[in-house]
Amino acid sequence: MNISKSCNIILKNCMNLRKNESCLIITDSKLKDIGFSLFKNSLNITKKSKLILIPIPESHGSEPSAEVAEEMLKYDVILMPTTKSLSHTTARKKASLKGARIASMPGITKDMMKRTLNADFNKIKSINEKLIDKLNNKNKIIITTQKGTDVSFYLKGRKWISDDGIYTKKGAFGNLPSGEIFIAPLENRTNGVIVADASVGGLGRVDKNIKIKIKNGFIESVEGGKIAGKFRKLLKAKLHRNVAELGIGTNYKAKITGEVLEDEKVAGTFHVAFGNNRHFGGKVDVPFHVDFVIKNPIIMINNKILQYRN
Repeated sequence: MNISKSCNIILKNCMNLRKNESCLIITDSKLKDIGFSLFKNSLNITKKSKLILIPIPESHGSEPSAEVAEEMLKYDVILMPTTKSLSHTTARKKASLKGARIASMPGITKDMMKRTLNADFNKIKSINEKLIDKLNNKNKIIITTQKGTDVSFYLKGRKWISDDGIYTKKGAFGNLPSGEIFIAPLENRTNGVIVADASVGGLGRVDKNIKIKIKNGFIESVEGGKIAGKFRKLLKAKLHRNVAELGIGTNYKAKITGEVLEDEKVAGTFHVAFGNNRHFGGKVDVPFHVDFVIKNPIIMINNKILQYRN
């Protein structure tokens, strides 16, 4: 499958890489074909491009080596097609603060690239902006589903972030494929039940709906099938159980595949992540960040249903 067209959309449309700039691609053994394709296409734009192969860590949010973190501070554009996400790391945050434009692509596939990167990023940007406008300054959100989700998030003082796929400004950061808005809910305040019926970050599609009880901002229990059992084994510290993120998908071309990178962007879904939220407005810094994707939410603000689908 030739993905040169998708690579060029990333390099030119999403990142606006220029010939006088430098580009770093960080990848691993699983995604090296995609990493190499990005590297090869980047050389058509700039000769100052470098490819780094890193080991695959156990969990999303694990820090890269000190050498890789140091290298990240030297480039204008950084692309990260990796098996485990480097998004929620100090290394990524420092590179962003230095001014690098960064796209994180944990678990990206060639099929995903060809399908989702043809989306109208300006349309997604408009959808995101309208949604954030409706949600700004709302201190509490209640989300329910017919399958049993009923959870309350408190957001006072926290800011919604738009991920629209346009990373052309200095320090810009997001996912590719893009298409979500997200926020770090207040710590110790989320309560209720989430019934995840789509997928789990790093573990794939759910084999049986996963029921997660949350009390005072932390996971209290996890029930379900094999995927639920695998997730429980990852909860090695209390802060791994922290409710870290609330997100809403807005990409009209994305579909549920079992890869959370795409699944969490699907229009008509929401997602909740546990663990680290230090780098997007929260207070918890732990080398762990796992998302759960839930279909067909009913989102309530001020006792009214939020109309947001396009």
